[in-house]
Amino acid sequence: MRTLLVLIGIAALVLLAAMMLGFVRFDQTQTAQLPRLEGGQAPKFDADVAKVRLGTENRTVEVPSVEVEKPANAN
Repeated sequence: MRTLLVLIGIAALVLLAAMMLGFVRFDQTQTAQLPRLEGGQAPKFDADVAKVRLGTENRTVEVPSVEVEKPANAN
């Protein structure tokens, strides 16, 4: 039970950090209304999340050569 609460807490902190850094934004597009005789209305939200694009690219990278020599006296 304690592990579940810790995981929920960590998820809440990650969501809060994402909102603070601008990766996630929630805008309320419709307000809620309490039911009078029938029905009612739930609030509506528009979520704007960051888009991540992944890809690959071929490149040639210069790598320095390294030489290793053993010492003459290896006692």
